[in-house]
Amino acid sequence: MDNDEPLEPETKDEPETEPAPQNSDETLYCEAEASGAVEKEKAAWESSETDLEIEDTEKFFTTGQRELYLEACKLMGVVPVSYFLRNMEESYVNLNHHGLGPNGTKAVATALVSNTSVVTLELADNCLMEEGLLSLVEMLQENYYLQEMNISDNDLGLKGARIISEFLQRNTSSLWNLQLSGNNFRDESAELLCQALSANYQIKTLDLSHNQFSDKGGEHVGQMLALNIGLQSLDLSWNHFCIRGAVALCNGLWKLDLSMNGFGNEGATALGEVLRLNNSLVYLDISSNGISNDGVSKISKGLEVNESLKVLKLFLNPMSMDGAVLLILSIKRNPKSKMEEIDISNVLVSEQFLKILDGVCAIHPQLDVIYKSVQGFSAKKALLQWTNPMKLIQSYADQHRITVVDFFRSLNPKGMMTMPVGDFRKAMVQQDKVPVDLYQVRELVKKLDDKRGGVNFSHGLLAAGPDSGDTVG
Repeated sequence: MDNDEPLEPETKDEPETEPAPQNSDETLYCEAEASGAVEKEKAAWESSETDLEIEDTEKFFTTGQRELYLEACKLMGVVPVSYFLRNMEESYVNLNHHGLGPNGTKAVATALVSNTSVVTLELADNCLMEEGLLSLVEMLQENYYLQEMNISDNDLGLKGARIISEFLQRNTSSLWNLQLSGNNFRDESAELLCQALSANYQIKTLDLSHNQFSDKGGEHVGQMLALNIGLQSLDLSWNHFCIRGAVALCNGLWKLDLSMNGFGNEGATALGEVLRLNNSLVYLDISSNGISNDGVSKISKGLEVNESLKVLKLFLNPMSMDGAVLLILSIKRNPKSKMEEIDISNVLVSEQFLKILDGVCAIHPQLDVIYKSVQGFSAKKALLQWTNPMKLIQSYADQHRITVVDFFRSLNPKGMMTMPVGDFRKAMVQQDKVPVDLYQVRELVKKLDDKRGGVNFSHGLLAAGPDSGDTVG
């Protein structure tokens, strides 16, 4: 088709008006062109490798967003993404690894300006570059429906950090979840981002993992957290924090991931002091940080008085059973501890440790400690002694002429179908209708897990099927 051929007006009754002059950016965000021009392009698009199908516009959009995207692709000289055309009405759009480049990203951003359906947008690994990122930022100034965006693995670097920082300073979008993992951000980028986040109250969840932050970057993050009033969850795993960078990273957060940073015992000492004073952090992951028993002892001192932490992950640290004993004893000494899960799944423990753990769980029945195995206790012996807990519950339900779901609901004071994991674990340990041990309770949590920190009893309908009631042996 001749690209210079003028478009026919959609109706001939309306008087013709001279269009206002527009620059290239304004052109991309204009209203959709008349549908007749799009129909003339139909043959060209259908012959492309994306196998597009031009269907009745009213089936998808009455506002012409489909046509707007096609026209933007034409202007940008890119092939439309058939997946995007099919899913523009969905709340979740995954365009990761599509090789969009800056022009393809700009076309997508154009179509999303007036979109009211997409809530979550995935754009990881698309070589956005500066131009593509700018188009997304401009779109977010107009679109108040998009809430979650993933632009990880785009190598945005310092220039990208500057664009994002300017956007965050405006506090004008509805975005609350921003994933920026793997973008080659260094300490200079950390400074820019943290300056913007210090005054930003919209972002609740931020992923900055797999970047190049060192202790200096960690200090910037710590200073930001002292001022920020909105951020709740921060992922800083796979960076290069050592000692100082770990000190002030817990202020105001409820979830913090510092795994794979290698800050060692000195960083653990700093975190132990933070845990003594912090009353907001609920989830802390410090796996694979070179923390030995010495560092664990400092963390344990903090846990003796901490009243907020529920999950502590210490997997792949060079600690032994002695360190594990220090951890669980610190929970025993703290009557106000809310700890529900300690992950030390690389540590080999003894039967003596299990006796100590039983004593701790008698005080804190919500607690689950995940360890590697028990010395001298073979896996085969353990399997022979273990009975599927769903079989036990099904047997009890049959005897009392109730359903499995009825049994589970009786554990919830509110009688509801859902329950926080810690409350469920505590209720299962304390109930005396169906005797179960800690391993069986852990299995029940896995079967009923709702992936949001709770259990859903409706999952028990499937878990209690005919194949789930056999004794393992």
